[in-house]
Amino acid sequence: MRRRFSKRLGASQTALYKGHVVETRHSRLGWLLAQVCRVIGAPLPLYRDNDVPAVVSVSEDAQSGGQCWTRIYGRRDGFPQVIHSAKRFAGPTGLEEYLGRKLGMALSVSAGVNELVFRSAHYFLMLFGRRVKLPHWMGPGRTVVRHRDLGEGRFAFDLDVIHPLFGELVHQHAEFQDV
Repeated sequence: MRRRFSKRLGASQTALYKGHVVETRHSRLGWLLAQVCRVIGAPLPLYRDNDVPAVVSVSEDAQSGGQCWTRIYGRRDGFPQVIHSAKRFAGPTGLEEYLGRKLGMALSVSAGVNELVFRSAHYFLMLFGRRVKLPHWMGPGRTVVRHRDLGEGRFAFDLDVIHPLFGELVHQHAEFQDV
C-alpha cells in the first residue's frame, strides 16, 4: 500500500490498475443522490452492475502537486461510467479530493493493518477563489474509502457513503491489480 500511494509519477507517466466491480448497492435515497450528483460530474457509482470490468488510471497534477484519478466502470448495457477526481495536499486536514464543479471534501487518512482509510472530514465549495465549508446537514453524510492490500499486487477498493439519519446510501466493493 505504501508503495502504491507514495509513487510519484513523471509528467507523462500513468499508473494503471485493472480489476472488476464485485458489488454496488444503493439505498433508494443513495440512488437518487448518485443521479443528482450527475450535475457535478457523477462522482458516485450510478449503476448497480456487479461483476463488470473496471480500470483506474492515476497521473500527476503538476499544477497542484497532487494526482488525478480516473475510474472507468463497465456496465452490462450501455457506455461505461467515467469518474474523475483530483487529490491534492491542501486544506485544514492536509489532503483534499476535488469531485467536480468546485465541490470537494477534506479528507482524514488513517492506516490500518494492510489498509489506508480515507474519511471525509467535511465538504466544501470553491467560490471566487475561496473555500466555503458546507454545513454537515448539507452534505450526504460521511464518505469512507478503504484501500486494502490483498497481496501479489492486488488490492480491494471499498466506497461507503453513510448518512447519520438514513444509514448506508452507497456501497461499492471492487478489486484491482497493478498493471
